[in-house]
Amino acid sequence: MGWATEGAIEVEGKRLAFVEAGEGPSLSGVVLIHGAGGDQRVWHLLLRNLSRLGLRGVALELPGHGNSPGPGCETIQAYARLVEAFLDARELSSPIMAGHSMGGAIALTLGLSVPEKLGGLILIGTGARLRVHEEILNVLRSDFEKTVNQIAGFAYSGASDPALLEEGKRQFLECTPEVMWGDFRACDAFNVMGRIGEIHLPALVICGEDDSLTPPKYSELLAREIPSARLCLIESAGHMVMVEQPRLVGEAIREFAGAL
Repeated sequence: MGWATEGAIEVEGKRLAFVEAGEGPSLSGVVLIHGAGGDQRVWHLLLRNLSRLGLRGVALELPGHGNSPGPGCETIQAYARLVEAFLDARELSSPIMAGHSMGGAIALTLGLSVPEKLGGLILIGTGARLRVHEEILNVLRSDFEKTVNQIAGFAYSGASDPALLEEGKRQFLECTPEVMWGDFRACDAFNVMGRIGEIHLPALVICGEDDSLTPPKYSELLAREIPSARLCLIESAGHMVMVEQPRLVGEAIREFAGAL
């Protein structure tokens, strides 16, 4: 990976892998947190764009995902504590915290618990509540491949390159059923609907117009309830908007970061 640097750091007894690209001080960095069952690869296209746009990006892999070993966490709060420890260990000063789907829930949690450590929030394809259909939780471990294929099928816009969908399926299937099930349970229990008005960090809310997993109404609510938020809807993109339209997402992030 000549365009980026891979690394790992131990925090709270867990080895967390990450990939970093771009130049610039920590203050101007964007920390990227993937969603349920994902890993750093969902950010690669966006990281390249952020680097070309003059922004530094750090994509972290949560425990049990990608090159970060061990079981996953059982709650969004537990994941958030590890991400906070990662920021402290890397001495990242006031980074912009960007999260996709479950990663957005982690970003929201940090925005509520330790706003003084962040410079802003970027919430991508996420919501203040992330209910998971009971049937998915029931069959995910018993018929993992079929369920993952169904989830991936809903994650991309019909306007997107079919090759992106196939690669997305392949990457999801590299996650273990236990970790993905735990991620979805953590998402299902997540609910900060009554607290999002307490977030006073600058926030950019991004959603694909064709997102059927976390529909635009989720993002519209976030943008409406977070006092300093603005909404960016991306055409011809679904739930994996940063994979489907990395140039447009990168430009929105550059504009947001430049205004801070």
